Amino acid sequence: MEQDAVLGVTGAITQSDLAPLRAAARLGEQPVVYRVSRQQLGGGFGDQGRHPHAWAVAIYVDGQLCRVYNARGAGREWYSLDRLSCWLREQGFWQWWTRNDLEVPGGALSDFDAESG
Repeated sequence: MEQDAVLGVTGAITQSDLAPLRAAARLGEQPVVYRVSRQQLGGGFGDQGRHPHAWAVAIYVDGQLCRVYNARGAGREWYSLDRLSCWLREQGFWQWWTRNDLEVPGGALSDFDAESG
């Protein structure tokens, strides 16, 4: 949630809001994909000590940045940029901004490094 304030997120939308907003020409063309401290458990990455961060998406609606939430009212989180990019393309987005303010550049380990080290 702290990253939402840093980025200036002022609203919330759900996936089901995207199509009507796009049809009404109220949706921005470039979502912001950003790193957040993980709130959801599970998803194959249940060890929060090893995987403390997730990716969130904010989309401009009428010029205001709105975070994508699930139907239960929690912020949607993705643990893989590959899966998130597929989701964005399914929603009709072809380009987006990505930012990671939570991790030190060069400090991330690949899965291969983590297993061998």
